[in-house]
Amino acid sequence: MPRRNNVWVNIDWLTVSLYLMLVFLGWINIYASVYSEEHQSIFDLSQRYGKQIIWISAALIIGFVILLIETNFYVFFSYIIFGILVFLLILVLFVGTEINGAKSWFILGDFGIQPSEFAKFATGLALARYMSSFGFKIQRFKSLITIVVIVFLPTILILLQNDTGSALVYFSFILVLYREGLSGVVLFFALLVTLLFVFALLFSNFIMMVVLLLAAIFAFLILNPRIKQFVIILSIFIVSIALFYVLNLILKTNYKIAEVLVVSSIIGGAVVLGYSIRKKFKNYIIVALVFLGSVLFSISVDYAFNNMLAPHHQARINELLGIQSDLLGAGYNVNQSKIAIGSGGLWGKGYLQGTQTKFNFVPEQSTDFIFCTVGEEWGFAGTFTVVVLFLFLLIRLVFLSERQRSGFSRIYGYTVAVILFFHFMVNIGMTIGLMPVIGIPLPFFSYGGSSLWSFTILLFVFIQLDASRLENLAN
Repeated sequence: MPRRNNVWVNIDWLTVSLYLMLVFLGWINIYASVYSEEHQSIFDLSQRYGKQIIWISAALIIGFVILLIETNFYVFFSYIIFGILVFLLILVLFVGTEINGAKSWFILGDFGIQPSEFAKFATGLALARYMSSFGFKIQRFKSLITIVVIVFLPTILILLQNDTGSALVYFSFILVLYREGLSGVVLFFALLVTLLFVFALLFSNFIMMVVLLLAAIFAFLILNPRIKQFVIILSIFIVSIALFYVLNLILKTNYKIAEVLVVSSIIGGAVVLGYSIRKKFKNYIIVALVFLGSVLFSISVDYAFNNMLAPHHQARINELLGIQSDLLGAGYNVNQSKIAIGSGGLWGKGYLQGTQTKFNFVPEQSTDFIFCTVGEEWGFAGTFTVVVLFLFLLIRLVFLSERQRSGFSRIYGYTVAVILFFHFMVNIGMTIGLMPVIGIPLPFFSYGGSSLWSFTILLFVFIQLDASRLENLAN
């Protein structure tokens, strides 16, 4: 029987039910977060909770319409949808309205829409279309370049809007690529870059260079334990450091010891790389390249941190890493959020009884910090329930993705899962002080039409694709 005659039978109602539960819980917690005794009706359209029911009603209509559209529509129009969203991301830079420091909104009367929220769905479609095309192989250089263009084009445009939080979401696509055959080495380097960034902020250049030198020397010894070659490599580093230090003294350039170590490490690494290439020592070449890249990246972190990140982002990262403590400034939101969540105890203070919530101690409590309302009024039991619902949804999406017969559907399903996972992990992480505050919503929970509609479209397109999995879709 054609699927069009069975559209409601093949839908995964478990996923739909999880979606509806999360949306409902989000709505009642938005009501609690901005509750006013002067506006007690949850349907009061002058308040955020009243407006949210409008966004929810529209989202349900959007979801219903998506389920009625043939799946081939999403395959055929993937690139067109992506192109339209890229155009809107460019347009908003010129005619958009700046809100909270990010020029990423189109304002039409009392209504605002944020293209960057919908660009995630469009990027997922374009990526799925390209990676499921005939003859695609992820190991090819051309394929990787095309993937980088698809993912980083909207990322760069969103960064230009000064919306760092939304831009960072696109880095989660690396997990999709890994599922589709990308080498685990890439994940290793992604982890290495993250660790280097954190350590470069925590420690001085001198300590970083000493650690990197010791790590490189140890790696050279392990990968090729020939004493003669190891002594030559070690000698190159020692001579480079000593020579540059002596020149520094002779020329009286007044370089600090850390600067001497940085420059001599680069020179020594370059010489070792040349020597390894000449001798055709493959392992040494890899270690030398990683060492040089690590040194250059480490010394560039300080410049990038101080010149490319906005001051409030710098303050939040410093607060998270313990470099500074400003409970009345950069750390205020997180500190108040942790107080609210911690004060809830096991069962919470009761619905509409949260003091931190009621007296607006936590800014952005109905949007980015909605989770602290759950913690204060519903306690550990409430937060545990919400986390379990999200994890159940994510696990369900992975399961549905794996059962797809179409490459397009499988890849798109994983993009849905990783986008929701990133939002879930970062949003809850920042409310309890484990992540920097970068301002991204909790899916289906946070107040706002753009985020709710974009997540609804993102999810329901996959629900529709899954309902059509028995059809022969083009790969």
